[in-house]
Amino acid sequence: MRRIKMAESPNCTLMTASQPCPKTLPNTLRHAALAALCLTDPASKVDATLRLGERAKCADDASWGINEAMATPESGVPGRPGAPVLVPPSEVPRRRAIDTPRGRGALLHALAHIEFNAINLALDAVWRFAGMPVAFYQDWARVAAEEATHFSLLAAHLATLDCRYGDHPAHDGLWQMTEKTAADPLARMALVPRTLEARGLDASPPIRAKLAQAGDMAAAGILDIILRDEIGHVAVGNRWYRWLCERAGLDPVPTYRKLAEQYGAPRLRGPFNLEARRQAGFDDDEIAALEASF
Repeated sequence: MRRIKMAESPNCTLMTASQPCPKTLPNTLRHAALAALCLTDPASKVDATLRLGERAKCADDASWGINEAMATPESGVPGRPGAPVLVPPSEVPRRRAIDTPRGRGALLHALAHIEFNAINLALDAVWRFAGMPVAFYQDWARVAAEEATHFSLLAAHLATLDCRYGDHPAHDGLWQMTEKTAADPLARMALVPRTLEARGLDASPPIRAKLAQAGDMAAAGILDIILRDEIGHVAVGNRWYRWLCERAGLDPVPTYRKLAEQYGAPRLRGPFNLEARRQAGFDDDEIAALEASF
């Protein structure tokens, strides 16, 4: 593992690899999203993503460059720090009991890694898919900024537990599905936000309860913020999945089953947070199909 150094920003203090900022400002907001995606320093990525979110609030339609084709950088995407070390899911160490600071640190580190990947996948949606309505890019720029805030909150709390992002190994399942669906926005919307990210709606309440039971009410409060925002993020995925299905003349429920099989999406396991899923826009037919598959 290469040596890494501390980098400080107003948003978070993290263990990071050095990364220079872009020398020139991107021409369009989609360029800005790609530039942020390529940054390897988490603090710099957070700052660039938050700036993108602010620019997106008042940008006119022409600022997005929605019809501009952009090639993947030679260095590839996404930009990552030198740590954490990425390993297969089966090789991620079993977490310790969370009634100790070290155990909570390991758990919250895993959540921070999910949020870091979520920043990347939202930025990827902005730059990768040309020709979508402006509202699509506005939605995903907002999601990216909220994911950056989640990551910052978790990183700051990790520091109180003598832990930094990068201290524990992690796996890369969320980004692997992002790569698989890089050529098809319909598959991306179906299988990343409304499948893999929607699993967080189910997992968040029991994790929050364990943190509260351990007396870490600050961490429990962060989970409350994340769940609130993630309902909206999954709703964004649902909205654009249905829009793409309607444009193609497809029925969303059987189309989802077909895409899940085609791309090898993980089989979802309950119990499901049905209230949160309904708030995120899953309809009765989708809920019934979800319960029938369990």
